Amino acid sequence: MKNSNPFLSIVVPCYNEEDVIDIFLNKIFSVLAYIDEDFEIVFVNDGSRDSTLSVLKEKSKEYGNVRVINLSRNFGKEAALTAGLDASKGEVVVPIDVDLQDPPELILDFIKKYKEGYDVVVGKRVDRTTDSTAKRISAEFFYKIHNKISDIEIPHNVGDYRLMSRRVVNELKKLPESQRFMKGLFAWLGFKTAVVEYKRDARIAGDSSFNGWKLWNFALDGITSFSTAPLRVWLYIGLGLAFISFVYGSWIILKTLLFGADTPGYASMITVVLFLGGIQLMGIGILGEYIGRIYVESKNRPIYIVEDEY
Repeated sequence: MKNSNPFLSIVVPCYNEEDVIDIFLNKIFSVLAYIDEDFEIVFVNDGSRDSTLSVLKEKSKEYGNVRVINLSRNFGKEAALTAGLDASKGEVVVPIDVDLQDPPELILDFIKKYKEGYDVVVGKRVDRTTDSTAKRISAEFFYKIHNKISDIEIPHNVGDYRLMSRRVVNELKKLPESQRFMKGLFAWLGFKTAVVEYKRDARIAGDSSFNGWKLWNFALDGITSFSTAPLRVWLYIGLGLAFISFVYGSWIILKTLLFGADTPGYASMITVVLFLGGIQLMGIGILGEYIGRIYVESKNRPIYIVEDEY
């Protein structure tokens, strides 16, 4: 029977995952059989185009502790994760992907750490051999760059898979931004944190909905959400170029006074023009990225819309 206040809430965002839901539930139930606590599983259907919603509705009828939050369209994983956290009722909450790359067995270790007094227990990947070489290199590069220029440090190889106490989730729900970078928000909250290391497995079925372009935009969101360094750096670039221009201009004046005017070179002129034009466009692009975020946030639209609950 469904418990209105379970001990544990498992939050599972889903997008086109009809092939893996049965496997996921079988695995989760086999793991959670080892805890003597009530639990719920909160699936969030993020506008799936396949039969994910139909499968989830059947599972919600079959299992009393399975809940389904159906969003009105695809809002993206960060929004779907937020919807699941908002809907969760447990004393502790664990977000997890339905593809089982993050082993559910770790939840038992998370709970042990929680009972030792930790409000947050994160899963840290110690082996990323299931990822492509390009993804591993780009992820390492992102963590280094982000943590170098941001005041909030995101732990290396730590994703959304974690346990959070109810008071942590309640504080997270107070954060108002609509463009959400959850890894950064989790890190920003703080609280007493423990780390559990694990090896990430390959997907059990289906394909990831993340591609290179989405990952690039995801990284861009992460940097612009928690750092103004990309804006500040253009002040120093401008100062450096102004100094170089002053030195070069002084040299031209001195050379003209001493040796007279010579024929100006077209190649050097066009090179300087193109270089400065490229620098200016890059600066405008970065300004545009931040202004765009201000524009979106100023609309104050909801992060997601729930169409139905089952």
